[in-house]
This record gives sequence, C-alpha cells and structure tokens, in this order.
Amino acid sequence: MEDRPPLPNFAAVIVAAGQGLRAGQSVPKQFAMWRGKPVVRHSAEALANAGANPIIVAIPENDGGAAADALAGIAGIRLVVGGASRQASVQSALKAMAHDNPSYVLIHDAARPVLKVPVIERLLASLVQHHGAIPVLMVVDSMSVDQDGMMQGSASRDALRRVQTPQAFRYGDILAAHENWQGNQTAGDDAQVALAAGLSVAHVTGDEDLKKLTFAEDFVSDIPLVRTGMGYDVHRFAAGRELWLGGVLIDHDRGLAGHSDADVALHAIVDALLGAIAAGDIGDHFPPSDPKWKDAASSRFTAHASALVADAGYLISNVDLTIICEAPKIGPYREAMREKIACLLGVDTGFISVKATTTEKLGFTGREEGIAAQAIVTLMAHT
Repeated sequence: MEDRPPLPNFAAVIVAAGQGLRAGQSVPKQFAMWRGKPVVRHSAEALANAGANPIIVAIPENDGGAAADALAGIAGIRLVVGGASRQASVQSALKAMAHDNPSYVLIHDAARPVLKVPVIERLLASLVQHHGAIPVLMVVDSMSVDQDGMMQGSASRDALRRVQTPQAFRYGDILAAHENWQGNQTAGDDAQVALAAGLSVAHVTGDEDLKKLTFAEDFVSDIPLVRTGMGYDVHRFAAGRELWLGGVLIDHDRGLAGHSDADVALHAIVDALLGAIAAGDIGDHFPPSDPKWKDAASSRFTAHASALVADAGYLISNVDLTIICEAPKIGPYREAMREKIACLLGVDTGFISVKATTTEKLGFTGREEGIAAQAIVTLMAHT
C-alpha cells in the first residue's frame, strides 16, 4: 500500500437534508441503499477514514432515526437539523462546530458517495494559499444556450468547468461568508457563497467517480440486476445426534456430525447466498474454531446471510435446493422445509424449491455414510 503523508486536521460537513424525490426511492436518497450501504454512509466513512473530525451531518427534520441508523458506529459524527435551503443547512452545520474551531472544513453532498483520498489531499493542499478550493472537471461537450427548448447561441467550453464536492475552505472564512450571505437567490453551492464574500476559490482536479446520484437509474446502473450463487455442503452421519435438514428436525436413527447442528441443507443455501453477493463463505462468517457456534442452529446462519443480501441491495428471487441421500426419505418433510426456509429468508414459499435425489447406491451418500446438499439462488436488485 502506498504511504501517504498525514493530512492536516480538518472537519467536514455532509449535506443530507434534502428529500431526493427524483431518485424514486422509498426513503430520501441519502438514506437509500447503494452498493450495500446507505448512500450517506459511503462518504461519511471516507471522510472519517481520512481523519475528518468532527463530521457534522445536516439531516431532514424528523429523520433523525434514519440518519442515526445509516451512520451508526462512525467516529466523530454529529447530527443537526437542516434548514429550508442548502445554504441554510450548511450554515447550521458550520455553527454546530464553532466550539471545535477547526482550521479547515470540507463541505460535501451526501449524494456523491464515491469520495477518494487524492481528492481530499488536493483540496486541503490548496488551502495553504487560498481561502477555498473546489474539485472540477473539464467540459468535453459543446455548449448550447437554451430558451424555451430552442438553441439561442453557444458558449465556449474552454472557460467552463463542472463543479463537484467536497468543497474545502478555511473554517472561519466560510462561516463568516455564510453568515453574511445576502444573495437574492439560494446559493447553488458553497463556492458561490465564498465568491460573493470576496474569498479566493481555487480549482483542483476532481474525479469522474464523484458523480451525483440523482435519478432512479443511478441506483441500479452500478450493480447487476441479477446475481446467482451456488452452495454445496457435505456432512457425515454420527450416532447420538439429531438430524436437522432445511431447518426441520427429521426422525432418523442418526444425525449429522458438525460443529453446529450440521444442517447440510441450510449450509448449502447460506453458501449460495454469500456467493451471490461475493461475501465469502459460511466458514468466514461462522468459523468452526469459534466455540460460540458449537451446536448452534443453522437457522441463525441463514438469517445472517439473508440480511447481508438485503444490505447489498438485493431481493431473493429463487432458491433451488437439492438434498442428496439414500435415507431418510425427504418427501414427507419437503413442504415443512420449504415453509421454514421461506420464513428464514423472508420470502414466499413459492420462491423455494426443495428436491431430493439419490446416487443409486454409489459413493459415500450411496453407502449411507452422510448427506450432501446443493443450492442455487437467484437475487434481483432492489430497485
């Protein structure tokens, strides 16, 4: 890993007080799931990992619970209720860190989740010479002046830049600029407020990945709509053990050997779920070397994997489970297994298939030395 010089001390503001209606989500877009986390958490973690402290997050009124859940466990986070405009929200957040009196502050839009350290480094370095700094990108398309849907002229792209966030400022300067803001219109960003106060605002190179999530399609374009995972597991028979398959206790003279309850069917499903979201395997999450999982119900593993799938932004579309054994007979328990698995995964039983087969007396299952199971799951993006 590349060694980087330490960054100067700085604080951060994350503007997350809007409603994000154009994004078409069931919650304000800053709290919607994106790449496995709430949108606001991505940049909050990036800022915290870069050393920002405090991080003041301006949130909508009456949304404190959603914000607290989305940002739980991140060091330095404090919440303030935003105002009627972006400028008012930022001003409230800046005032909330007055007793911290940081030298520098980065002001960032929650809807830009991919924030990289090099951008932060360039912004803070620029503050040595300037009151403020903003990340910008070149304009590569031709520009047209629009009036009522008609072209009225063109503009030179050479002098134009696309502006991103975070925008960096010397704290005292930007606080004073916001307190003295007299603009007739709401400020589009903090650079406008700074410029109106006579502050110098430098351009630094931005990043194409710092794009803003605005529309519903922005929440599905970066993840596959469909993902598939496969799981396979084997356990040998052992005397004196209960036999659990698919979360159902089976009447049989032997159970399966394992550190947990050895439910080979649920283990296969768990591995399939984890594989579909590239989250490792069951041993990574529940190592057999950990005594706390001794004789644990595999239903706990299944519920955990299901929650990870939901956190990744997916719904379970189908589970196809095949149990491979000579005995016991699976048919009498099939519907009970389907219902139990559906309950654990929070889906309808119509999404769950349970099948059984033998190996015609061949191999270890044919010799009734154990049971194997294979599962395939299909996930759909939660749009």
